[in-house]
Amino acid sequence: MKWNTFGFIGLGLIGGSLALALKRALPDCRILAYVRTRATAESALACHAIDAVCESPADPQFSECDCVFLCAPVGSNIAALNELQKVVRKDCILTDVGSVKSGIHKAAHEMGLDGRFIGGHPMAGSEKSGFSNAQAHLFENAYYIITPSEGAAQEQIDAYYELVSAIGALPLVLDYRKHDYVTAAVSHLPHLIAASLVNTVHDLDSKDEIMKMLAAGGFKDITRIASSSPEMWEQICMANSGNISEIMDTFIRLLEECRKEMAAGNSGAIYRTFERSRNYRDSFSSNALGSIKKTYRIYCDIVDESGAIATIATTLAVNGINIKNIGIVHNREFEEGALRIEFYEEAPSLEAARLLRQHRYRVWVR
Repeated sequence: MKWNTFGFIGLGLIGGSLALALKRALPDCRILAYVRTRATAESALACHAIDAVCESPADPQFSECDCVFLCAPVGSNIAALNELQKVVRKDCILTDVGSVKSGIHKAAHEMGLDGRFIGGHPMAGSEKSGFSNAQAHLFENAYYIITPSEGAAQEQIDAYYELVSAIGALPLVLDYRKHDYVTAAVSHLPHLIAASLVNTVHDLDSKDEIMKMLAAGGFKDITRIASSSPEMWEQICMANSGNISEIMDTFIRLLEECRKEMAAGNSGAIYRTFERSRNYRDSFSSNALGSIKKTYRIYCDIVDESGAIATIATTLAVNGINIKNIGIVHNREFEEGALRIEFYEEAPSLEAARLLRQHRYRVWVR
């Protein structure tokens, strides 16, 4: 299948990054987009992420498309899908990028689009949003779930699979129902757990906020995703509430078992809990990006003296390495090194570690 023209409904972080990635992988392709904000459309045109702006999801220009990506919120995607079906060709692949698939698959079925709709979920993202933060390399080595509708031609599924591979992602074909169950466990529930853990500390903290002051190191890391968009996660949790609730039952049961064993003084059971989790987690692949955005950081030992941090920052800057965040780790109960430096990508973090070791700093990569 030859890809000539792509359409987009929405150009936020994911949609914008997809457009940039397609332009990089297929320089001769043409990209059309409908976005609600004129400023976003103008920015996308200016940086050549798109070639033309459509006035609505029913714009006749979408009839030129071989594939249309729905990159808006779920409700908007379903409404756009209803409009698109009036103008796109019969052989045009319709797809989305949402993290919950059941709703859009059900809507596509009710619209008679079985066989034409192939769901998609690129498991990549950032704490930042909007087209201004889009990156062509966002999907590299990230899983990209493909959820074909019933009746989808194998030829189209294969073509979509190859397209996903072309932008550097790792395609994986799943039934959309299985997708929603899996993401409930590895993405949706963890966000609820992180939010609940942060709220627990908030509710139990004293007036002098000593818990907040000491909530660094491991606590801050495991609750990082609690800073995600409340609006987005409200929609995700409500759209996948059945699967999340089912998996939450198991999580609550395991917590209650730990409480019971601690109360009974059963140290062996607690040891086995940590041993089992350690062994399973240590078997995870560190190469592919999963459902929760990976952070790239190094820790460095420094002496508490004037200019110590500035020297390291200058060393990295001179060598063209961009820093995402840098700061002193005051609670080092679970971390080595007094200075934590975060990066946007893995390669710069590894190069930074190499450079600092050359300058005789002690460095740990995490």
